[in-house]
Amino acid sequence: MKNIRNFSIIAHIDHGKSTLADRLLELTHIKAKGGHSLVLDDMDLEKERGITIKSHAVRMNYHYNDQNYILNLIDTPGHMDFGYEVSRSLAACEGAILLVDAAQGVEAQTIVNYNIAFDNQLEIIGVINKIDLPSADVPKVKEEMEHTLLIPKEEIISVSAKSGLGVEALLNRIVEKIPSPKGDPLQPLRALIIDSYYDSFRGVILKVRIFDGDVKGSDRIIFMSSKQSYEVSEVGYYILGYKKCNVLSTGDVGYIVAGIKQISDVSIGDTITLSKRPAPSPLKGFRKVKPMVFAGIYPVEGNKYDDLKTAIEKLKLNDAALSSLPDNSQALGLGFRCGFLGLLHLEIVQERLEREFDVDLVITAPNVSYKLHVQGGQTQEITNPSDFPIGKKIDKIEEPFVQALIVTPSEYIGNIMKLMQEYRGEYQKTEYINPTRVELVYDIPLSEIIFDFLDRLKSVSRGFASFDYEMTGFRASHLVKVDILIHKKTVDALSIITHREKAYYQAKKIVEKLKKVIPRQLFEVAIQAAVGSKVIARESIPPLRKDVIAKCYGGDITRKRKLLEKQKEGKKRMKRIGNVDIPQEAFLSILKVK
Repeated sequence: MKNIRNFSIIAHIDHGKSTLADRLLELTHIKAKGGHSLVLDDMDLEKERGITIKSHAVRMNYHYNDQNYILNLIDTPGHMDFGYEVSRSLAACEGAILLVDAAQGVEAQTIVNYNIAFDNQLEIIGVINKIDLPSADVPKVKEEMEHTLLIPKEEIISVSAKSGLGVEALLNRIVEKIPSPKGDPLQPLRALIIDSYYDSFRGVILKVRIFDGDVKGSDRIIFMSSKQSYEVSEVGYYILGYKKCNVLSTGDVGYIVAGIKQISDVSIGDTITLSKRPAPSPLKGFRKVKPMVFAGIYPVEGNKYDDLKTAIEKLKLNDAALSSLPDNSQALGLGFRCGFLGLLHLEIVQERLEREFDVDLVITAPNVSYKLHVQGGQTQEITNPSDFPIGKKIDKIEEPFVQALIVTPSEYIGNIMKLMQEYRGEYQKTEYINPTRVELVYDIPLSEIIFDFLDRLKSVSRGFASFDYEMTGFRASHLVKVDILIHKKTVDALSIITHREKAYYQAKKIVEKLKKVIPRQLFEVAIQAAVGSKVIARESIPPLRKDVIAKCYGGDITRKRKLLEKQKEGKKRMKRIGNVDIPQEAFLSILKVK
């Protein structure tokens, strides 16, 4: 145990975590020099987007001062949507490498990730990366890290993950500074489930960190929250592939195979113990995965529902953060109401469903969950605007608020404050990181930042502002449900919940957008937006007309009038029985409403 070091790399997105992991793997001879880059980012989407989506654990052997050390690196994503992955990884570590870009300095997610590591009482090693860039300003970034993160300047290591400069000194610092795991090998087994993967041959593979005791093949394990029991068939660790071993002992990070066929039996953050000698209490878990954004997912063709159901079930086996419930929309038919960690997570899930399972999808406009307090003291949580109760007296509606952290050059403070006011942000405080960079803290409704907020923030700050947020709870707001009626029929999948002051402007934009994307019919189509029974915005799509008098060459005007009246009557009859097919672009157009 004294020669084991468990650590993570945490940083803002694009500060070089995966590149640094590559250099560490090369120095410990896990990966050959000049081979594939970013080996821990093994998904096609990760390679294409240049981001880490899933955390990975890899075991390295390192020789230092005539001793062999086992280094367990638990990689973490950088995007704020995957903050739950960071908390999971840090719960299994004793130390963290806090990486900061030498050109960009301390960013919003740097501060948030530092706070998570600090709260977990981890040993934090400050590292400045990309020191070989022409725009690198190492002394300035050291000042920022000392002032904002309270890391002494003399303890900060400067590296270039791309060239490998300074990485060996970092490895030595990991061995020297990060403490060995604490735990008792003689106590009953307590293992924390960090993650899970699904293998079609072996079932669910559990990624675990052993805190007490040990586990080996043929042991019977039990999940402390669900009380499910399984027999272990294999244990091992990960070195760019699964390596079987005889036993996982206290302090180890590895995997367990126990013939688990349902991932629903596994709760990430649960504690595993042995059924013959159970532990008296579970480990303290990390923050629970809670969906923040909800959207409906439906097949384009109704007969593909079973294919979509199978695809979502398979995807959930590898993505514990995705939640889904069957849903039935009047407009779109059978589908699923899914919960996501954020808009990026929604995009990733959509792309994986379409690429890996070849399913054509219709995605409804995303929204957040709301708490409704109805008369009689009942509280109802809704994630779908169509579930909004009709005819019930609602005392108040609560929506989720987040604490937003924005790090920006001081010259853009005015622009950002104006933007935050537009998005219903409530100012909290300002702190200067250095004379030219500032940290702004706001409370803002989650519903305001899930659409175009990041694009607007980057626009008003010319791309220099960084953003992160953390859930703070629910607060009462003046919210209303806006229904969209097309040809006097309510389209439930287009309904939205919005603030009363913004209802008219959003409704007007939505009906204008829908007018452009819904094709013209042989009859007039009315597009209306209503709050309750009151119509607040309307647009009309004019009918297609055939030139019925084209065949009349002169003659009596009564002949032409007769043909036009006949056409008029036909249009009226068609309007009564006509049905409007809504294209997929109509649902996507709501996302583009500012």
